[in-house]
Amino acid sequence: MTKFFAGLLLGATVSLGAAAAFAGTTLDRVETSKQIVIAVSAKWPPHAFLDSHHQLEGYDIDVSNEIAKRLGVKVKFDTPDFNLVTGGHWHGRWDLAVFGITPTIARARVLDFPAIYYYSAYVFVVHKDSTAKTREDLKNVVFGVEGGTTADDYMHHALQIDAKSLPPFHYLDFTPTLRTYKTSLLPFEDLRLGNNVRLGAIIAEKETAMAAIKHGYPVKIIPNDIAYWEPVGIAADKGDPAFDQKIASIIADMKKDGTLKKISEKWFGADYTSINAN
Repeated sequence: MTKFFAGLLLGATVSLGAAAAFAGTTLDRVETSKQIVIAVSAKWPPHAFLDSHHQLEGYDIDVSNEIAKRLGVKVKFDTPDFNLVTGGHWHGRWDLAVFGITPTIARARVLDFPAIYYYSAYVFVVHKDSTAKTREDLKNVVFGVEGGTTADDYMHHALQIDAKSLPPFHYLDFTPTLRTYKTSLLPFEDLRLGNNVRLGAIIAEKETAMAAIKHGYPVKIIPNDIAYWEPVGIAADKGDPAFDQKIASIIADMKKDGTLKKISEKWFGADYTSINAN
């Protein structure tokens, strides 16, 4: 295991401080305190992770810092469990989540998604020694997937993304054997042990798979096969449309002036701020 990924796994349970509950609307709270509390991951490279100095960095971190800058406030990060954030009803614990959350029909019932800040492709990943060349070659292997995610929904034929203008996708035409994990990195830890030792394949975000390959994991992506595209939104708790509009305006400005594209190219090596850019 590389030091990079080892540090991420150790940092998975680290919290960088949670906000106390405040009275009033979110926008009032942020403007009064001159601080915005943003929920992020600490274990999802290259989006958000702990570096060798135990500091958060990544695409989501840079986006969060830019949002705070344009609001004229300081940012405070918290690193809760993903499912805790997507469950909504934050009660003032966080003001915003820049956490790689896909707007689904179920999530939209408890969260607002004021802006989409990138688009992600999900792919099939196998060990480098695998002879699989297409998804059809994966019928008899055990799949690893992060539980509670759109990838998990996809594998259960239950994907309901709340967005328009996405390319059509196709489910697997077989029922896979699944093993679920608490984070996006843990399936890679099992797959790296060898072809079909614990897993035969993973469904994962393309950027996460490419980061694993970059850092020495013996895996490869099944070529020319996107399982599905998903929009990834900045999330806020229900109840403050003025705050939602403020965040939407900031992200729109970041797209217009090229800031969001520059951050994407810095961390992904490409512009993932729209599907057309890929």
